[in-house]
Amino acid sequence: MRSSSRVVIGVSGASGAMLGFRALELLAAMGCETHVVVSAGAERTIAHEICSDALERVQSMASRYHAIDDIGATIASGSFRTDGMIVAPCSMRTLSAIATSAADNLLVRTADVHLKERRRLVLMTRETPLHLGHIRMMAAATEMGAIIAPPVPAFYRKPETVLDIIDHTAKRAIDLLNLGTELAEPWSGLVED
Repeated sequence: MRSSSRVVIGVSGASGAMLGFRALELLAAMGCETHVVVSAGAERTIAHEICSDALERVQSMASRYHAIDDIGATIASGSFRTDGMIVAPCSMRTLSAIATSAADNLLVRTADVHLKERRRLVLMTRETPLHLGHIRMMAAATEMGAIIAPPVPAFYRKPETVLDIIDHTAKRAIDLLNLGTELAEPWSGLVED
């Protein structure tokens, strides 16, 4: 990892808040400077899916925690350089706002900045099944430079727990930022039993 890595983690209100939480834990453990922005919907999801004090834990782990309505925050400007941004999970509402440049809150504004500055933006879209509108928004975001990375379990890794799945998925998202380190164990091919 580069010594001065700086990453933004956005958490939107879709189910899967543990993905963003785990990505933040991993980045913090790597010594990465982290900037976190959490949507109002995500605050409720974090409390429900993780634990009642999880938001406070997120705030304490982050190098800097930004309020969703603070559009004057450092991360809202292209002059504030980062190595990338992960939105985990990324709700369809947030995806749609990013794909249409409807930057009405700090999370979407920061994602928009990453696109305009040609920085890595990983969107861990979280919905199933998908309708054509979802697919079109994913295509639009991809055409603008985002990386769509739904949290699909890597069953070939033979996970034993849900936490194994979350851990590998979060590591894979971080690896997509090209920080100079490889967290997710690479595939080494099938081994005959």
